[in-house]
Amino acid sequence: MRLTQAILLLAAGAAQAASSWSFDDASISVAAKKGSDAIKEKFSQKAPLTKPVGLGSTDTVKVILTAKEDGKAKRPHQAFVTIKEQETGLEAPFPLTVKDTGKAVVQISQKDLPVQFLLSPKPLKASVVIGSFGEARAVNTPVFDIEIQTDPNTPLPKYEAPIRYGKKPEIHHIFRPDPQSPPKVISLFFALAVAATVPALFISWLLLGANLNHLTKALGAAPLSHLTFFGSIVAMEGVFFMYYTSWNLFQILPVAGVVGIVTVLSGTKALGEVQSRRLAGER
Repeated sequence: MRLTQAILLLAAGAAQAASSWSFDDASISVAAKKGSDAIKEKFSQKAPLTKPVGLGSTDTVKVILTAKEDGKAKRPHQAFVTIKEQETGLEAPFPLTVKDTGKAVVQISQKDLPVQFLLSPKPLKASVVIGSFGEARAVNTPVFDIEIQTDPNTPLPKYEAPIRYGKKPEIHHIFRPDPQSPPKVISLFFALAVAATVPALFISWLLLGANLNHLTKALGAAPLSHLTFFGSIVAMEGVFFMYYTSWNLFQILPVAGVVGIVTVLSGTKALGEVQSRRLAGER
């Protein structure tokens, strides 16, 4: 008795495990935008179409079938016609509109397909996918091929592959070339223009009545301050000259800082001495 019950339970489990989804009464038709069906053929899980179905720019593919579970017409949870591009493996699902009786239908035209499909050199693979909740096995069966027929009077669409995250080629940074000095003619012109201001300065002093007799008094009252102040100004010009010819910024900054401090300290005392004589009424 127990042996009989065990056999019945195993048989029931095997029968339950063997349940699966399928489809029947399947057909495909290709209709132009205006006119009757150009093609109408039937197919099944065991007998897919052997010849590709042509799909023109104004055509519409219509797939009709009946979904079944264990041979009984039933509405599944999911039902699709998937179209796959052979070279890239890209797939596009098109859901079937399914009634409670299991009758399902879907219509596909070129405008519904991705751009990559329209540019495919090989026929597209179409499969029927049906599945639902429960123990019944889903079905995924290739049923026919689609051959895209483009309009020769219409240019093909353009497709650019999107940027994907992944390993990129190594980047080798190219530094800009070192800055070049201006032409020597231009540098010489401005150097002479600056040098010409020195005699112009002395001539202006003579024309304005500069009193050179105060030079002796200034050097006598504060010789170190005046000489250091004048020397720091000359030294700063020398720093700029070195920066122009050979030094870089990191070399000039420390030297310019030291010379600048000397200029401020000596200039304060030197100009203070000049101010004291001006306040005393000396001209």
